[in-house]
Amino acid sequence: MFGFLKKDNPAPAATPASGTWAQRLKAGLAKTRSALNTPLGELFSRAKIDAELLEELESTLLMADCGIDATTWLLEELKAQVKRDKLETPAQLRLALVALLERLLAPLEQPLDVTTHRPFIVMIAGINGAGKTTSIGKLAHQFHDDGKSVLFAAGDTFRAAAREQLAEWGRRNNVTVISQESGDPAAVVFDAINAARARGIDIVLADTAGRLPTQLHLMEEIAKVRRVIQKADPSGPHEVLLVLDANIGQNAVQQVKAFDKAIGVTGLVVTKLDGTAKGGVLAAIARQCPKPVRYIGVGEGIADLQPFRVKEFVAALFDSGS
Repeated sequence: MFGFLKKDNPAPAATPASGTWAQRLKAGLAKTRSALNTPLGELFSRAKIDAELLEELESTLLMADCGIDATTWLLEELKAQVKRDKLETPAQLRLALVALLERLLAPLEQPLDVTTHRPFIVMIAGINGAGKTTSIGKLAHQFHDDGKSVLFAAGDTFRAAAREQLAEWGRRNNVTVISQESGDPAAVVFDAINAARARGIDIVLADTAGRLPTQLHLMEEIAKVRRVIQKADPSGPHEVLLVLDANIGQNAVQQVKAFDKAIGVTGLVVTKLDGTAKGGVLAAIARQCPKPVRYIGVGEGIADLQPFRVKEFVAALFDSGS
């Protein structure tokens, strides 16, 4: 159903994507919308609301990676509303589902405020290939547009391509990159924070090496990076962003829980929403491990990472808005 929702690719050209964000969002969610609207279109075109329709709706939600918890909640709320408001037509049920999705996802809409500290230290984590480094470059572009100065900390000291990619984003955004050829990633981040403080930089974006939650030694290493940040600035990190690939489905829930336990995740960046026909995982996250979704990505363009806004997202999902 609603699929809200490559290894990191070289930095794309910093050219604006065509069309408004709403148009790009709608285009990016085309696969998801097709997967959602085809089965639901058949369900909602029926003559009446009955047990068979609700059972098939449940299957559709589960196939969309909503998970059992979110699917159960949505169905129970829909059944209660059918009874309470005396809904009779599938068209009415569709409107009720849209409203419920907006209600379920609304707590995740919390824009990132980078004005509370200077430098504002953002630690970025995630598994290999989730899109961390690309997201860092796109965030830097946005922050520059907002008049903020940025510094990169190349905390992925294991993958040479990651440093090169971050350096390329630094050149394109006129951002200084603090890096080492090898060594302790925590030390790189520590040096970057001190450099940002000395230069009056507004925001530090600290990259970290990709790792799986099952790699316990690497999870301990990233926890060390967080502790070292606190030594450099006792108030930091001010944001811990977990980058999630929308294609991984229910595994995203486990990633949020595991990284949250290790480093205290404060926000999510959900990437590659244009590459999946399943994205109900956002509903699963909302029910099982709610974290603010700071940004969503629906393409390779530099402007294709934008703050998460529930109403426009659900509208694009159901093709009910521009």
